[in-house]
Amino acid sequence: MNWRLYFCAIAAALSLDVEAALAQLSGHGGPVRALATSADGKSVLSGSFDTSAIRWSLATESAEQVLRFHSDAVNAVSFLADGRMATAGADARIAIWTAGRQQPDEVFEGHRGPIVSLAVSPDGSTLASASWDSTVRLWPLGSGSKRVLEGHSQNVNGVAFTPDGKSLVSVGYDLTLRIWPLVAGSPEVTTLPSPLNAVAVAPDGEIATGGADGWLRLLTAAAKQTGEIQAGSTPIVALAISPDGALIAAASIGGAVSIIDRKARSLVRTLVGPGPPVWSVAFLPDSATLLTGGADGMIRRWNALTGEPIGSSLRGTSADPLAAYAGDHGAEIFRACVACHTLSEKEVPRAGPTLAGLYGRRIASLPGYRFSEALKEMDIVWTPETVAKLFEVGPNTYTPGTKMPEQRIGAPEDRKALTDFLAHATAK
Repeated sequence: MNWRLYFCAIAAALSLDVEAALAQLSGHGGPVRALATSADGKSVLSGSFDTSAIRWSLATESAEQVLRFHSDAVNAVSFLADGRMATAGADARIAIWTAGRQQPDEVFEGHRGPIVSLAVSPDGSTLASASWDSTVRLWPLGSGSKRVLEGHSQNVNGVAFTPDGKSLVSVGYDLTLRIWPLVAGSPEVTTLPSPLNAVAVAPDGEIATGGADGWLRLLTAAAKQTGEIQAGSTPIVALAISPDGALIAAASIGGAVSIIDRKARSLVRTLVGPGPPVWSVAFLPDSATLLTGGADGMIRRWNALTGEPIGSSLRGTSADPLAAYAGDHGAEIFRACVACHTLSEKEVPRAGPTLAGLYGRRIASLPGYRFSEALKEMDIVWTPETVAKLFEVGPNTYTPGTKMPEQRIGAPEDRKALTDFLAHATAK
C-alpha cells in the first residue's frame, strides 16, 4: 500500500475560529497530521490537513491559539527550546511562531516539495526538516549556516536527532535509513525491506523506524538492526518513544496504535479508536499519557500503561451529517464528498469550503477560504450544469490547479441525482 496517496486525498484551506474548539481537543476541520507536547506537559501543538495549527491547553481542553499561515496541509509541528513553535507544511515552508502573535516571526524557505517531519536538536540550536523533495535540511535557530543533506532517492518521511546531538537520522520511501554525522563524514546507510514512513530515537540512542509493511524495526546508533516487531498489517505512519524510553507507540493507517515494550521487543497492547486512520502520536513527559491525532480531527488522550482512554474527548463520534437525507440517491453519491465539505454554514467547518449557497456563486469567491490561485482566474459560476461537468470530466481537467482529489461520476443519472440533491440541500 502506498501511504502517500492518503496525503493527496485531502488538501485545502480553512478559516477556523478558536470558539469551535471549546471544551474538548476538537477543533480541526481535517485529519490531525502532527502532534507535539511542550516540555512542561501543559501545552499541545497540532497540525492538520485543514492548513491550520492549534496550540492547546491540556488543563482546560481548549484552543489557546490558532496559527494560520500555511496554504496547504500542516504536516509537522514542534515546540522549540525557547518556548516558540515551528510548523511546516505541504507548501514547503517552515514558520517560526511566538505564542500569542498572529504572524510568524520568520519563515524558512528552500524545500521544493512538501515538508513532512521536523526535529529540534538537543541543544535547541538547530531545526531539521524532511521533505518529499528527497532532501533533509538544517536550519539554524540563531547564528550559523543552512545545510542541505542529499542522498535519498525518494521522499524523505522522517527525521530525528540522536541524543548527543552529533548525528541526524532520516528515513525515506527509498527503503533507506541514513545516519548523518553533523560535523564531518559520509552518512551511514542501511537498506531495510520496506519503504520507511517514520523514525524516532530513544534516550539511549536506539533507533526505531516504522515501515509501510506494518513492521517496526530497531537499530543501534551505528545503524545495525537489532530487532523487529510486527505492529500491524497496515502501514505505520507515525512513531513516538516515551521520554523514559520504555514504550514505543506506532500509529497505523488501519486506525490502531500499537504499544510496544522496547526492551522486551514485544507488543503489549493495542489502542483502538473510533475509526481509521491515526495520523500522529506523542507522549506527555510522564511517559504514561499518549496523545493520538485522528482522521476525524480529534485529539485523544490514552493511558499507554493500561490502554484506557482518558477524559471526555475520547469516545465522541460525529453524527451522520446525511442522516436527514436517508433514501435520497443524490445524498448517497454526495457521501464521498462529506469528509471535506459541509452543506450548511451552521456545521463545524471541514477541510474544504462549505457548499452552503453553492448555486449562483462564482468559483473561488467564498469569503474566508484560501483557494488555489489557479481557481481565482477561472470564469466559472456553479450551477447544476457546471457541477455536472466537473464530475463528468474530473476536477483536474475542468479546474486545473485545484487541490480537490480527482474523482468522476460516470453515469448521467447519478450526476443528475447529485446536482438535484445539492439544489435543495445547500439552499440558504
